[in-house]
Amino acid sequence: MKGILLAGGAGSRLYPLTLVASKQLQPVYDKPMVYYPLTTLIEGGVREICLISTPHDLPRFRQLLGDGSQWGLHIDYREQAKPEGIAQAFRIAASFIGSDPVSLILGDNIFYGGDVFTRAFSDFQGGATIFGYHVQDPERYGVVEFDADGRALSIEEKPKAPRSNYAVPGLYLYDNEIVGIARDLKPSPRGELEITDVNVEYLRRGQLRVHRLARGFAWLDAGTSTSLHEASAYVQTIEKRQGIKVGCPEEAAFHRGFLSLTELKQQVDRLPRCEYRTYLESVVVEAERSGH
Repeated sequence: MKGILLAGGAGSRLYPLTLVASKQLQPVYDKPMVYYPLTTLIEGGVREICLISTPHDLPRFRQLLGDGSQWGLHIDYREQAKPEGIAQAFRIAASFIGSDPVSLILGDNIFYGGDVFTRAFSDFQGGATIFGYHVQDPERYGVVEFDADGRALSIEEKPKAPRSNYAVPGLYLYDNEIVGIARDLKPSPRGELEITDVNVEYLRRGQLRVHRLARGFAWLDAGTSTSLHEASAYVQTIEKRQGIKVGCPEEAAFHRGFLSLTELKQQVDRLPRCEYRTYLESVVVEAERSGH
C-alpha cells in the first residue's frame, strides 16, 4: 500500500504562527508536527509516500524530510496550488498511486495508543477502511451513524443534527477504485471535493468498513493554537511518564524492518547532541541487549 500525507491548506486557523512556517511544520512538543502522521504511515508498513503541500511550503518539507531514504522510505512531492478539499489529493497523486491501494493521512492529525491502525493496514483486503472516534462536538466533523450490530448506516459532513457522536478522523485506507471515484467527484456546496462523499460512495457500494476506536486511543487535531498547545502537553506527558517517544520515525522504521540496527546507528551518529539523539541511543542499546 502507498501513502499520501496531505500537508497543504492555508493554515489560517493558526495565524500568525503560519507566517513563520506552515501548520505541519509547527512544533508539537519536541518534533515537527509532520513527524507524527509520517510515523503512523511507517507503523502501518507504508514505504512509498507522496507528500502534498503548497508551492510555497514544499521546499521546506523537502529540506526537512529529503527523499525519505534515512528511514528506508521513498518520499515523492506534489503541489497543491489551491486547496479544494481532502479528496483532491487523490487527483493530484493519481500517477503516484498507479494501480495500488492507498492510504491518506492528514498532516495535522496525531494518533496514539494501541495497534488498531497497524492491524487495519495489515488486514486491508479492498474497498475502504475508515475509523470512528467518540467526540463531544461531532457537528465539526464527518459523522458516522451505526446500526445495532455496529455496521455503518450513514455518513454526514458537519451535520447540524448529528446522528451519533462518532467522528471520522483523518486516516483513510482505499483500494485502487479511489482513483476513479475521486476523478468523478463533484464539488460540494462549499466548493470542495469532500472526503465524506468518497466514503458515502464506498458505503453505497457495500464496501466500507468502519473501525470504532477504543476509549484509550487518542486522536489530536492540532489545527488551532489551542489544540496545538494541548497536543504538545499530551505528548510531553506521555513521553515523560512512559519514557518513550511519540511520533519518532527512526524508531518506527527500525521496528518495521525498514532500517537495520546498523543503519539506525548510522542515523543516530549523524544527529547533533540533543535529547532526541539520547533517546535513539537508548533504543539502540535496548535492541542490542535483546539480540536484534
